[in-house]
Amino acid sequence: MADQKHADTIKARNKRLMLGCVVIVGGMVGLTYASVPLYALFCRVTGFGGTTQVAHEAPADVSEKTIKVRFNADVNSGLHWQFKPDQREMTVKLGQDNLAHYTAENMSVHPITGQAVYNVTPLKAGQYFSKIACFCFDEQTLEPGQRVDMPVSFYVDPAIAEDINTQDVKTITLSYTFYKAESSVEAPDGNEDQGG
Repeated sequence: MADQKHADTIKARNKRLMLGCVVIVGGMVGLTYASVPLYALFCRVTGFGGTTQVAHEAPADVSEKTIKVRFNADVNSGLHWQFKPDQREMTVKLGQDNLAHYTAENMSVHPITGQAVYNVTPLKAGQYFSKIACFCFDEQTLEPGQRVDMPVSFYVDPAIAEDINTQDVKTITLSYTFYKAESSVEAPDGNEDQGG
C-alpha cells in the first residue's frame, strides 16, 4: 500500500513538472513572437540601440562637412525573401536630404507580408540619423515572385559634428532586417513553400 501511495506521489509530481515545462515553453514561444514588435517600439521611444529619428523634412542648412553612410540588409530565416541594398555606401553632406534604394523579392509561391526592423551603428549616431520617408514605417506585402524597389529618404543632422561624443564618427551603417509580419498571409495548408 505504501508503494502505491509513493508511486501516486511521484506521478503527481511528474505531471506538475511536465505542466510547468509546457507553460514555460509556451511562454517562451509567445515572447519570441512578441519580441520583434516590442523591441521596435522600445527602441523608437527611447532611441536605444542606434534607433534612428523620424523627421518631416531635412534642415534648411546643409553643411559642407561629409560623412560616409553604408547600407546593410538581412532577412530573418522565417521570411522567404531576398533583400539587398542597391548601393553599398554613399558620401553625404550633413543636413542634406539623400535617397537610397533597397530591393526586395518574394521567393515563395504565396503572398507574404514583411516588416523591417532597423538601426544604425555606431549606436551613438542614432540620434543624428533622421529618416524622412522609409519602407520600414509600414508592413510590406509582396506577391509571389514580386520584386520591388524600396527607397529611404534620410539626412544626417549637422549637430553630429559638434557633439564631442560623435566627432570620431566618420562612417554610419544603416542596417535593416526584414521579418515575417504577424499579419502575413499564410499558405492554404499553413505551410510556407519556399518556391524557386
